[in-house]
Amino acid sequence: MNKLIIFDGNALIHRSYHALPPFRTRKGQLTNAVYGFASVLIKVVKEFEPEYMVATFDLEGPTFRDLEYKEYKANRKRGDQDLYDQIPLVKKLVESFNIPIYEKKGYEADDLIGTIVNQAKEINKLIITGDLDTLQLINPKTKVYNLKKGINQTLIYGEEEVQEKYGINPNQIIDLKGLKGDPSDNIPGVNGVGEKTALKLIEKFKNIENLYEKISEVEPKLKARLLEYKEDALMSKKLATIERNVPMQFDLEKAKWEYEKEKVIKFFEELEFNALIKRLDQI
Repeated sequence: MNKLIIFDGNALIHRSYHALPPFRTRKGQLTNAVYGFASVLIKVVKEFEPEYMVATFDLEGPTFRDLEYKEYKANRKRGDQDLYDQIPLVKKLVESFNIPIYEKKGYEADDLIGTIVNQAKEINKLIITGDLDTLQLINPKTKVYNLKKGINQTLIYGEEEVQEKYGINPNQIIDLKGLKGDPSDNIPGVNGVGEKTALKLIEKFKNIENLYEKISEVEPKLKARLLEYKEDALMSKKLATIERNVPMQFDLEKAKWEYEKEKVIKFFEELEFNALIKRLDQI
């Protein structure tokens, strides 16, 4: 069965960097994030034998979410420079595997993933990521392959798994974040509303807009809180929503994967990834 693999580049870089020890080449070049990314890539290719593959990356600079809410991700400290120094190497790794890269100023990698999912409706898609932000994109043709712990423990999320984990549908994830917020991205949500309360509200009212239309049905104390933080709830849902119409054109044929083993071996030799060279025989 044809399958399109979409790599969430920055999420995988961060996960690999923090999951692996800081090993270096003989010249002192740190390569743990590159090694981790390569290891995941080989594992995915071996497991799913995809016909198409692409990778998405963030670009530096503000996005439309920063313009919407200046405190968006303001609580995040800048990562180690050693991590950022490996991003160009990871892109070289991706290019050595003949995988096209998508990135666009003003948008996050998740928005590019959302747009690719939207434009490539007919093919089965698997998003490879280190976080759960893309769960909202899950549909009958789209699943999320999540690195649950480190880079080896993984879990595939489809519609059933999201329902089992949260008791809601994938498209309601943005309502959940709108109500309870998302501390990792500094999305405020409704002050004092946690996940348990948010899920009960979504179960009854389906989405935030309907909740506020029928706010009279909510018990007085919670109703007062929801009304006080209504603007935050609506803004938080907007911030959490992945854009699916980024002005870009996805070309499925350009994503058709053709593997040149010698090209990858040359790159691996430069970074002294001898163990990974042996693993190439598996694909």
